[in-house]
Amino acid sequence: MSRAALRIVVVAGFVFLYAPILSLVIYSFNESRLVTVWGGFSTKWYGELLRDTQILEAAWISLKIAFLAACLSTILGTLAATALARHGRFRGRTMLGGLVTAPLVMPEVIIGLSLLLLFVAMESLVGWPAGRGLTTIVIAHATFGTAFAVVVIQARMVALDRSLEEAAQDLGARPLRVFFDVTLPGLAPALVAAWLLAFTLSLDDVVIASFVAGPGSSTLPMVIFSKVRLGVSPEVNALATLVIVAVTVVVLAAAWISARRPATDAGPH
Repeated sequence: MSRAALRIVVVAGFVFLYAPILSLVIYSFNESRLVTVWGGFSTKWYGELLRDTQILEAAWISLKIAFLAACLSTILGTLAATALARHGRFRGRTMLGGLVTAPLVMPEVIIGLSLLLLFVAMESLVGWPAGRGLTTIVIAHATFGTAFAVVVIQARMVALDRSLEEAAQDLGARPLRVFFDVTLPGLAPALVAAWLLAFTLSLDDVVIASFVAGPGSSTLPMVIFSKVRLGVSPEVNALATLVIVAVTVVVLAAAWISARRPATDAGPH
């Protein structure tokens, strides 16, 4: 393939990926309520969005659920990754590995339905959880978030230099202190990546949350999905634009920090 043809393919690929996003951003400033008819430049839909209590409440609920689910997923993923990466073969290892990786390949509809049946059975047997709501959504999101966290953290844990841990033990440190003072700092990049991945997956989920949510616990994706079914609203375009801007800022900040780190590390100590 010639260089000109390669450039054409690359440009066509970028247009295919980003033209719909650019169109969404442009029409978020549309004066008209009809999202496919340009009626002039206006920012009124951003004001309407900030006055939409349903969307704002759903966004706050989604952020709370994503934060809690990400924290729980990271903790459980660290424990499971430690068992799989550091304790060799033990009874139940195969079952543990299968349980933590099953959500990676299982359809979300099956996960949501099975969790719904589990919560209903638990409520009838032990009285908890009492109905469906924030608690059940957090548990459900942590269930599949843990699977992704295990993959990220286990890969990092296998690559760690165990001689540092052995040196700490030779100096008299107990295993628990070695884990918190040596192992966890080495896992920090993987822990951050696993937390962000679980947070994003939770914030994006609509299928599983639809099964386990109850009255007053509708997440932002659920609200957007319900609005889109009745027709795309300019407020949804404005909300999507704000999300795109927030993600872009985070990505650019991460790239800037990564670009500065080698220069900082190369400086005098």
